[in-house]
Amino acid sequence: MKNVGDGTRILNFLVDGILVFFLSFAVFKYWNFYVVNWHFKPINFWWFIGGVLFVYYSFFEMIWARTPGKWVSSSKVVDRNGNKPSVIQVIGRSLLRLIIIDFFFNAFWGKPLHDKLTKTEVVEA
Repeated sequence: MKNVGDGTRILNFLVDGILVFFLSFAVFKYWNFYVVNWHFKPINFWWFIGGVLFVYYSFFEMIWARTPGKWVSSSKVVDRNGNKPSVIQVIGRSLLRLIIIDFFFNAFWGKPLHDKLTKTEVVEA
């Protein structure tokens, strides 16, 4: 079980970030159709980013312990014993990703906040 480096994490972030953005934009445009035609309440785009981000990471990591970004970089999420993370760990990871300073902890701990607090690792698949 070999931990991945910063380059792999950046690749994961870029691939997943692009997918999350486009999914969020599609959901936002879908919602705006109802705002215009059915007078639904307008919602700020950043709420869609947060919601899609949470659902995206929760869905992929609960089922496969990998996101599309992790498939591209041949990595996966495991708990400290090398097993697939529990549902609580995955939900915790997804919620902690919503904190904007999550990635700054990489400089202090060598891993982001969502890995440290949920006791998970990203390793080579």
